Amino acid sequence: MAKLYFHYSTMNAGKSTILLQASYNYRERGMETFLLTAGVDTRAGVGRIGSRIGIDAEADVFGPEDDLFEIISRRLDAGPVACVFLDEAQFLSETQVWQLTRTVDDLRVPVMCYGLRVDFMGKLFPGSAALLALADEMREVRTICHCGKKATMVARMGPDGRALRDGAQVQIGGNETYVSLCRRHWREAVGGIPVTAPGTADPA
Repeated sequence: MAKLYFHYSTMNAGKSTILLQASYNYRERGMETFLLTAGVDTRAGVGRIGSRIGIDAEADVFGPEDDLFEIISRRLDAGPVACVFLDEAQFLSETQVWQLTRTVDDLRVPVMCYGLRVDFMGKLFPGSAALLALADEMREVRTICHCGKKATMVARMGPDGRALRDGAQVQIGGNETYVSLCRRHWREAVGGIPVTAPGTADPA
């Protein structure tokens, strides 16, 4: 039975490595896969999914206005696909997540999404929030904080090496920009809990 999966984690947990390995496993058994990645992330090159351990693969790209149901339907017209793999799923819109549910329900093709759960301010990405609500199955890809505890948060570091407390939600970067931390050390890094509304006290 086809399902919509959401594999989520913080930065540098190996999501892309797991995606590429899973796609390879399908192909090794003679089953075709269809890879998609966000056009905004070009760290591995345009239209490529790259891993920190050095493996990569070609992928189609999607932007915020693309209809993923139509893109996947056109790919299926060219031949059967055993599974769709989508990297950088945090950049999906809510509408696009619903398009992926149609892919699963109407086209009966499993879709595996890989992405971040929260941004550097501890807030859900819109795509991740929609996947948490709509995915059939969710799996956490774990990594660790420098203290050895499970990392659940990500800090964006400034040029001075200090964690930033504000800025645009989307800023592409890797190890030079982001650090995965447990909640306690994230709070210490950002100097408390970011204020979300006027007059809200910082309880840290």
